[in-house]
Amino acid sequence: MASSGTASLFLQRIPGSMAVFLAVFSVLITVQCDEQVPVIIWTSEGVSIPRQAPPTAGHIVGHQQLSSYLEKTLNVGPRNLVLFLQDKMSIEDFTMYGGAFGNKQDGVFPNLEGALQASSSSLVLPAVSWPASNAVIGQLQDQLETSPLYMDPETLSQLRLNASSPALLVFRLPYGTGSDLLSAKDILSGNDEVMGQVMSIMKSQSIPFTAVYTGLQPSRKEAASMSLEAGLGGGRSLLQSRGGYRDRWRDRERQQRVKERPGVYPPVEFKEDDKTCMMLWAKGLTVSILRNNHWEEHDLTPATFGEGVSPKLHGSDCDQSKSRLVLNYENVLAHRSFKLIFVMSQRHYTVSARRWFTLDAVELEYDGTKATFNGSRNIYAPAEYSYRCKSVSSFRWPLLVPRSAKDPANQWRVSFDDFQIQGFSLSGSEFSYASDCAGFFSAGIWMGLLTSLLMVLVLTYGLHMIMQLLTMDRFDDPKSPGISVPQTE
Repeated sequence: MASSGTASLFLQRIPGSMAVFLAVFSVLITVQCDEQVPVIIWTSEGVSIPRQAPPTAGHIVGHQQLSSYLEKTLNVGPRNLVLFLQDKMSIEDFTMYGGAFGNKQDGVFPNLEGALQASSSSLVLPAVSWPASNAVIGQLQDQLETSPLYMDPETLSQLRLNASSPALLVFRLPYGTGSDLLSAKDILSGNDEVMGQVMSIMKSQSIPFTAVYTGLQPSRKEAASMSLEAGLGGGRSLLQSRGGYRDRWRDRERQQRVKERPGVYPPVEFKEDDKTCMMLWAKGLTVSILRNNHWEEHDLTPATFGEGVSPKLHGSDCDQSKSRLVLNYENVLAHRSFKLIFVMSQRHYTVSARRWFTLDAVELEYDGTKATFNGSRNIYAPAEYSYRCKSVSSFRWPLLVPRSAKDPANQWRVSFDDFQIQGFSLSGSEFSYASDCAGFFSAGIWMGLLTSLLMVLVLTYGLHMIMQLLTMDRFDDPKSPGISVPQTE
């Protein structure tokens, strides 16, 4: 492990050296910062484990190296692991809000900084490749050989841990979105308070622990230099070089990044007799339950997709007319056993003279209870195609509806982003041509057509009015007697 001075990389107490390091580091990773997430590891106060050499400045930690770091830490350190999993995180969050340039009074990470300074065994990985960081929870689950427990400070205070039994406690932390920097700062400050509460509870129970703080995906898409300039003007002179060598270097790095860009996560694939018969992919799988007039949300994506993630599919089956894809989870929204089930069927329709498949239902099975959403009316595609939709949900322009008014599904919400599924006619490990849920006439197209029609109507009315204008048939000649127009005309 690195020393505590090295470990508090983002929160260094020496403003000058910290600013120089961050400036140099940001130059080294300027064009790749949008694909990296920091990972911070430390142990509780009083626990000492052998040091691990931190990566050199500019080095990008990959999946294998991160797995090695975690394995060495857990082999000799406490196996009660606390994972603070933030929705988004980037190195800019620490340089902008961590008081890295001497403005400690504006820092939003006092509890994190105190924990790193108090720990004799801490390690900071400033740049971990996004695919690797997204699979942290899966790696920890495999190494600890235990299922994750999604917690909050109130639940943790009622839990009694055993130092000899491994435990993986996951605390989900939000992150501000959009351009509201004040909102992001307030949310990060609230996250730090949550971490402080959790560490205080663990300390009060005298349970040694290992803590990991990371994010599911990067929070910044801009270059690191832009964020540092926004953080403090005093430290940006090192980053304002815009021409010559730096531009050429950036172009070369951008080209190299395109060549080495990691591929999209593979879909969930179910095989029967060594032949793929069902596939599923989504950018996000989210379920929510209504408790005490409040929706509690759980993201199933990290446990379903990602490098090194292998979802459990027992209970799935498929044949020529029906398919059933079962995703098995544990400890979801306080339910020990949880299943997300996609039920599909296909049949021949004489009107269209072809076979179509439908997603008949999406079922949630938890602790012996089943909630069923119907989808057959809205989710369908030709049997030889896959089905794709930007958003499939039960509450926002719902494509999934509860089976009945008394069904437990009325207490649940499901939401799938960038959703694609195929249960029949698969050849190999690739989706067939996708039938998209978006109709030909989208809202934008209708707005354009109606606006154009209105303009044509106005133009037609104007031309009609102009054509109705009549010229005078009598004119007043000043050299002739005045024209007398009888009042009767």
